[in-house]
Amino acid sequence: MHFNILKHELVPYFKVLSREEVEKLLSVYSISKGDLPKMVVTDPVSRAIGTREGDVVKIVRRSRTAGESVAYRLIVGTGMGDIRTLESDEED
Repeated sequence: MHFNILKHELVPYFKVLSREEVEKLLSVYSISKGDLPKMVVTDPVSRAIGTREGDVVKIVRRSRTAGESVAYRLIVGTGMGDIRTLESDEED
């Protein structure tokens, strides 16, 4: 039996950011892509929203106590390799 994982009540809202949104995010926080927490491309939600390696996703979680919290994840392959290569990729 198959179901849409994104419709489950415990799964937060996910959005793949555009290139412009990623640039703004990195600029606001003065960080590089490699500084972001990681999410593997084979993650069920990652697959459901069609991410690719190098994408950045915005995650919005709702709660009764915090109201809303926002997090970001860099999509990486299953063999993450050397994290420093992620930082040099964005300089190209």
